[in-house]
Amino acid sequence: MPTPAPTPTRHLTTAQALLAFLTHQHTESHGVRRRLITATWGIFGHGNVAGLGQALVETGAGPDGMPFLQGRNEQAMVHAATAYARQQGRLCAHAVTTSIGPGATNLVTGAALATINHLPVLLLPGDTFASRPADPVLQQLEVPYAGDVSVNDCLRPVSRYFDRITRPEALVPAALAAMRVLADPAETGAVTLALPQDVQAQAYDWPEEFFADRVWRVRAQEPDQRDLFDAEEAVRAARRPLLVAGGGVRHSRAESALRALADRTGIPVASTQAGKGSLPYDHAADVGGIGHTGTATANHLARTADLVIGVGTRYTDFTTASGTLFQNPEARFLNLNITGFDAHKRGGLTLVGDARAGIVGLLDRLHERTAEGEHLTGYRVEAAYETEYRARKASWEEHVTAVYSAPDDKAVPTQAQVLGVLDTLVTHEDILINAAGSLPGDLHKYWRTRSRDGHHDQYHVEYGYSCMGYEIPAAIGVQLAAPGRPVWALVGDGTYLMNPTEIVTAVQERLPIKVVILDNHGYASIGGLSEAVGGERFGTDYRFRAGDGTYTGEPLPLDLAANAASLGMRTLRAHTIGDLREALKEARASTVPTCVYVETETGDTVSGPPPGDAWWDVPVAETATRPSAARAREEYDRHVAARRHHL
Repeated sequence: MPTPAPTPTRHLTTAQALLAFLTHQHTESHGVRRRLITATWGIFGHGNVAGLGQALVETGAGPDGMPFLQGRNEQAMVHAATAYARQQGRLCAHAVTTSIGPGATNLVTGAALATINHLPVLLLPGDTFASRPADPVLQQLEVPYAGDVSVNDCLRPVSRYFDRITRPEALVPAALAAMRVLADPAETGAVTLALPQDVQAQAYDWPEEFFADRVWRVRAQEPDQRDLFDAEEAVRAARRPLLVAGGGVRHSRAESALRALADRTGIPVASTQAGKGSLPYDHAADVGGIGHTGTATANHLARTADLVIGVGTRYTDFTTASGTLFQNPEARFLNLNITGFDAHKRGGLTLVGDARAGIVGLLDRLHERTAEGEHLTGYRVEAAYETEYRARKASWEEHVTAVYSAPDDKAVPTQAQVLGVLDTLVTHEDILINAAGSLPGDLHKYWRTRSRDGHHDQYHVEYGYSCMGYEIPAAIGVQLAAPGRPVWALVGDGTYLMNPTEIVTAVQERLPIKVVILDNHGYASIGGLSEAVGGERFGTDYRFRAGDGTYTGEPLPLDLAANAASLGMRTLRAHTIGDLREALKEARASTVPTCVYVETETGDTVSGPPPGDAWWDVPVAETATRPSAARAREEYDRHVAARRHHL
């Protein structure tokens, strides 16, 4: 037998090989090919500087190289990468490299956020020596009962795929497995390849095939035809259907299909935080947010719905009002989701597949045509139902207008009035980012989401993990993915203090993000919740400690605007609604990172909870001596009695 020709190889370190591999990975969706990993974020320490750090220098940042982004906080780098992936429709992602020890464990919160929200990010933390030459090395956790454990194992439960590369050749199957998970819409999330610092620097003869261009096709899975038949039957039998649009609508770019379904059937569409913006606010069938932070219109329809059509939603407790929202005894669920895990929730009929493919398939069945092109009997909700929900929608819009309005331009704005002023300035091109505090509630209830020309991404609220400190780094990631578009990070003072450091990155990269700081001198959201559950706002205000040991003294002399300015950001202060309007207008036009700082009025009843709010289960003390807690428990027991299971 002839001797087979030797397999061509390339002599590289493990870190060099990984980066070379990543530059040749692509996704393909609807005929469009994109590079999967478009850049790497990093903060260097002894656990990655000689491995991945050197490899990034070796690879370069050209068209065939790996662009590098310098971060200031490891958690923030993951947030920026995750927001970038969301803005790119999960078809492109970033990698994040850190040193060992604290740098690696700082990834955990960001990884959890990415995995919970089904958003791809590749994490490359350094790890302790695989060869164990001098245990313990700097920043190594010693576990007496398990020699193979490191702090990176904290990333296992928050990663969709985890591997530790203890030999160079182990990278080949691990890297392929990592790309499969990143590119799979049903499996995606944080992917972790832990890289021991000695293995990163070890050389190996890698097969050239490892560096060939590889395309990961993102398929739009069609639901089973039998399931579509059952779904059609359920819709045709419904008298009060309600569709709940979740994040899956946005991820699959199903907005146009959803609009066609709403136009043809008249089924009203409510939205979760992740799904808001699937229809523009002024579409006749859009009834706004649903659940604990939802509109009175959507929540009324939810309470009386006989069929709830969940599209791309996980049915979190905020959406279901902790199991108390869908009160119609005849209520049944029909769930379209890319994962069987979510499709089977609430005991519903299931459509497992891509949101766009499922909506199109259902609409085709509801409006089939004969061979001559004539419609068979189509489905549309009863005229009285349409009239009812449109009237409620109009009434809600009047309420929003009242909440947005201010007596005059000299007034100090409420939080909702800040949104009202911003509402007058933005277009469909603007992108708003938020995640935590009381702002998500006001945004879900009140924000008038626009969409046009393929832009259905104005509303970017991360509420799967609702992570304080997400907004500013997320704005950077979104701005990298959408250059030329105005990107707003809306933050309270509590969130700002959690993670302001990436302002430096925005300045360094000349990214003209707009940060709006709404200062209410404390944790206002939790303060309100504390009061409702008998906690009496304990520990939620930013004040000096008083003589009795409580934080009830004078307000702290913080100057967050000065802090933002010290990090290199242009800063505009607004004291009144008139000031705010001019500052926001100036910030929107700015070509450099700009902060608008405003102290908000906190005692205005106009911006209080609107009618129709739904419950959220936060357990209250069963026994307490203070009257506020006792009253809160009575209210809690009343709500718990309304909870039901749907089987």
